This record gives sequence, C-alpha cells and structure tokens, in this order.
Amino acid sequence: MRILVYGAGVIGCQLAHELNKSKKNEVTILARGAWAQTLREKGLQIRHYIQLNTTHDIIPVTETLEQDDVYDLIFVVMQQGQVTGVLPALAKNSSKYLVFVGNNLEAPEVEDVITKKCSVKREIAFGFQGSGGRREQDRVVSVHINCGMTVGALEGELSREFKKRLREAFTGTGYRLKKETHMDAWLKCHAAFILPACYLCYQWDGALPKITKNERYKMMDAIDEAYVMLHALGYPIRPDGQREFLINNRTKCYWIFTLLLKTPIGRLAVSDHAMHAIEEIKTIDQSFEYLRMQAAVPMRVWNKLREHSNIERLTGK
Repeated sequence: MRILVYGAGVIGCQLAHELNKSKKNEVTILARGAWAQTLREKGLQIRHYIQLNTTHDIIPVTETLEQDDVYDLIFVVMQQGQVTGVLPALAKNSSKYLVFVGNNLEAPEVEDVITKKCSVKREIAFGFQGSGGRREQDRVVSVHINCGMTVGALEGELSREFKKRLREAFTGTGYRLKKETHMDAWLKCHAAFILPACYLCYQWDGALPKITKNERYKMMDAIDEAYVMLHALGYPIRPDGQREFLINNRTKCYWIFTLLLKTPIGRLAVSDHAMHAIEEIKTIDQSFEYLRMQAAVPMRVWNKLREHSNIERLTGK
C-alpha cells in the first residue's frame, strides 16, 4: 500500500514509524527544510521515552505533493493553524482517501474545502493519535504507551473501502485503531479536556509540578463546564461515558492528573507541547471561544483559568 504522511512533526514521525513496520506498506514522509535533509541523511530516529529504546527507520522523503502523485492513503498530520495552508495542494491531488490527524476544531470547514474544490470524489476522515513528545536536532523523543488512533468520519460511518484500507495499513504493526462515528464532537470534547491543562501550564510558565491541589480540582471543574456547554450546542460527549467518569470518580481523576502533572511524562506529553506550540493552542482556544459565544453557557471556573493563563497575549517560541 502506497502511503504518504504529510507532516513530519512528532506525531507524523511516530505515525510513519508505525506504518513502516508493515512490509506491505510503501511509506513516504513529506517534510521540508533542514528537517527533511536530516531525515534523508540520518534516517528517522525516535527515542521511545517510556519503552527506553531507540528505533531507526529509513523512509523516503518528499517535499512536494503533485497533482498526479496518487497514494492509497494520505495522513495529513499538521497543527490546526497550518492545515489551511496545505489545503490547496491536497485539493488538487488525485488521491481519494485522506485522514487529517490531530487537534482540529474546524474539521467541518476542512472537509468542505477538500470535497468541493477537488476534481475527484474524495472521502475524508479525521483522527487523533495517542502520543506526544518533542523533536530534537536529529531525532524525535516520543511518549506513548500502546500507540494508536481514534479515527472516523465527522458523523456516521466511513465507507467499507476506507475502513478496509485503514485496517490493511496497520495490519501486523501492533498499532490500535479505535472507530468513532462522531469525530467532530470527539475533537471538540478533546479540546475541552486539554485546554484547562494548557491554561495552567501557561500560568506557571511550563512548571507543571507547581500546579496546586486546588488548581487540579479546578481543572476538572472547568472540563465539566465545557462538556455542559458542548452538550448545550448538541454535541454528544465523546468518548462515551467520559463525563460520567469525571463526575463519579473525582478522587481517581485527581490522582491521575497528579501523576501526569508531577512526573517527567507530563512535561513531555503536556508542557513541552504547550510551551513550544503556543500558536497552535491559541488557535484551538480561539475556535473554542467561538463555540462558547454560540452557546452562551456560564463557565465561571473556565473563565478564571483562561484569564490567569494570559493566553491571548502569549507569543510563540
């Protein structure tokens, strides 16, 4: 299967590594600049932080996507604010099956552009990969446990052919695919889940261990306020049972958040990304604010966390 991973950040590199485990896949990474040169000269080196091992893959690199360069699957792994810039090239390309991977609160608009401006019939999916980390000079440091992806259409089921291609792409790799039939709602609920942690991260300048016990409880309260707001707009809370777990297991959730925020895993999975992807988090925050204005649901705790983060005046690093 001929597969393109369009984007070579931490998530894209981990995804390319997973896909490359199958000998049936011909994987190509689209990267540019100095990082593309590094991948060509040194290969894709990933330090798997939790697993305490390093992998090395030799994967072809391209810097362009031409109109007639057809792939069986294209995974677009870009920050939300970067997606708009690559849509023209994707719309002109003749590949039929695209998966946009990552945080994206404007997924319906992305799907609309791709389907309306393309000369071939397209099917679009959206996904979220459960990994994080950082990119260093000549390698990626990746944080994941059992790497996998929640993936699906914005609403409803993907076609049988699309699901078949996804299944075949990861067969034998150990990568887990989790089907979701409300991916638009899932992505919005995920933003509701991560933004309070980002607000506290900015308040404490990335020093997550300084987050107090009271603030960790406020983080849970803010998430619940956001779920109530999304529900008021008609979005189902995803994953199924997420809000009930948050409400009925506050002590357990508290200790989960404490473990995450007080250990190096939290730095790699939360603060490293938040502090080095400020523009992405600001874009997600602005999209979420637009939803809040539509709902007009009171969110007192959320407002305080956001105000103390000073997010609107932050500048990217």
